Amino acid sequence: MTHKIDFSTASSGALIEALCKRLDEIRLSRNISQADLAAEAGVSRSTLTRLADGKAISLDSFIRIMQALRLTDHLAALLPDPAVRPVDRVRLEGSERQRASGKRAAAAKWRWGDEDSQA
Repeated sequence: MTHKIDFSTASSGALIEALCKRLDEIRLSRNISQADLAAEAGVSRSTLTRLADGKAISLDSFIRIMQALRLTDHLAALLPDPAVRPVDRVRLEGSERQRASGKRAAAAKWRWGDEDSQA
C-alpha cells in the first residue's frame, strides 16, 4: 500500500510517518521478517516495530535499515550536491535556457519630419 504525500507541504511528523511506512512496505514486499531485518541492520526488533507503526526512529537506525535493504543508492537523491549550481544542472541535462518571445511586427522606418504628417 503506497502512501501518497505531498512532500512540499507535509508536516515533519507526516513525513516521518510516510518514510517509515515506506521502508516497512519495502521490507514486506521482499518478504523479510522484522527479526531478520533487525539482525541484518544491527537494530532492535522494537525499532522495526516503531518503524512499521510510522513512529520516529533515529537517523542512524533509519540509515542502517536502508543499508540492510540495499537502498543506500537512494540516499544521494535526498539532498542535491551543493557544489553544482542550478545553472550548471541545466547545462548538465543538455537543455539550453530559452526565453519566450513573441513575434514582433516590423516597424515602419521612421524619418525626420514624419511626426508632422501623423498629426
